[in-house]
Amino acid sequence: MPECLRQPAAEEDRDIMISTPTSSRMEEACQELVLTPGQIQDVYSSLLAQINLGLGRATNAHATVKCFPTYVKELPNGHEQGRFLALDLGGTNFRVLLIQLADGDFKMESRIFAVPQNIMAGPGVGLFDHIAECLSAFAHAQHIEKEVLPLGFTFSFPCSQHGLTEARLVQWTKGFSCSGVEGEDVVRLLEEAIQRRGDVQIKVCAVLNDTTGTLMSCAWKKHDTYVGLIIGTGTNACYVERLENVELWDGSWEEPRQVLINTEWGAFGNKGELGFILTDYDREIDQHSINPGRQLFEKMISGMYMGELVRLVLQRLTKRGLLFGGLGSDTLAEKGTFFTKYVTEVESDTPGDYTNCRMVLEELGLEHATDEDCENVRYVCEIVSRRAAFLVGTGLAVLLNKMERPNVTVGVDGSVYRFHPHVHNLMCEQISKLIKPGIKFELMLSEDGSGRGAALVAAVASRTAS
Repeated sequence: MPECLRQPAAEEDRDIMISTPTSSRMEEACQELVLTPGQIQDVYSSLLAQINLGLGRATNAHATVKCFPTYVKELPNGHEQGRFLALDLGGTNFRVLLIQLADGDFKMESRIFAVPQNIMAGPGVGLFDHIAECLSAFAHAQHIEKEVLPLGFTFSFPCSQHGLTEARLVQWTKGFSCSGVEGEDVVRLLEEAIQRRGDVQIKVCAVLNDTTGTLMSCAWKKHDTYVGLIIGTGTNACYVERLENVELWDGSWEEPRQVLINTEWGAFGNKGELGFILTDYDREIDQHSINPGRQLFEKMISGMYMGELVRLVLQRLTKRGLLFGGLGSDTLAEKGTFFTKYVTEVESDTPGDYTNCRMVLEELGLEHATDEDCENVRYVCEIVSRRAAFLVGTGLAVLLNKMERPNVTVGVDGSVYRFHPHVHNLMCEQISKLIKPGIKFELMLSEDGSGRGAALVAAVASRTAS
């Protein structure tokens, strides 16, 4: 059996057998959210086909899984040294980090800054001016404003890279819609914002996304790390591909003849590939999102949508009289009120205990819920999170089988993986059913991948350039 460890160890894994709904009507009402082995196999085949299309020069434009080369060819060897800055933008907060590496030793100073809603939806120049302002504040607080430090820029949105320091935004995700950025080089926009201020000196050595950072962070400790995975606000994966399979490659063919590929698999399904498993709940989520028709795979998996999927199911079951005696609440009827953290809390209850579930339902104005209701709410949470974990596990099996390396560590980060009590084991369960004989894998929780990873990419770039 493949290894399936989580490092550092999370709380003790519990039994992940799915709950039994309290009635056949309830089970039947939720059946469309339960993936069959045949459906899983179809997802596997379709995703593999899209990845191969994404790697092809003539077919990339038509692929939903774009498989962008990152221009990161070298992995850390554990002996990187020096001081590096890192910027990490991937959601409503971003971080600035000062990282010192010295032969396996790691020291970090960091600060988190908010990205206000008006900036997330305003002009792009305002976003990058805000980032530059926060970077300046951090540099002055650390007394490094006069130093020229190498910087790794983690920009966790779909980008087409044209070099280690050039990445053009393909499309915004995760609630961002800043104008004037799509199609532009985000490194140039950052450097121009820094130059407008004129009070800090920065040398951008690399731009990357959080999956690359996660892979690099884990590879610093485990040198057989060849996959990086995010399951948090969004989902994405990167992996190490042989150069001869990357028709889009226009860089050096010197050793190592490999490159990290940013799959951008969250967009899988954009052209209807997932239509055979989409439910009315998925379609409603998509219809009311800021990017209808896009990021379908992501919308079935990630933390940005998981809680709302559960809410939609609970609301419909209540209207059908299968929950809460047919009596819901104004809060339950309101979009976005069932947070994804509620899914984690409900499923963290031990079987037969409804302490967390009752706390969640009380916050939703459902104090009248019975034990039977609590059991059914847990069941709904489980089938939604199980479907997400199985889809991610299927995607990882595609990458593991494609690489055909005998031992692979998968670096994983993101709040859904980090905090959900069963997603890790569910992913392992699905991967184990689909990988080829002889392949061993391990899932490793990344320690600050998007921060440490950005510094490591900058460090490796500095090392190989010298």
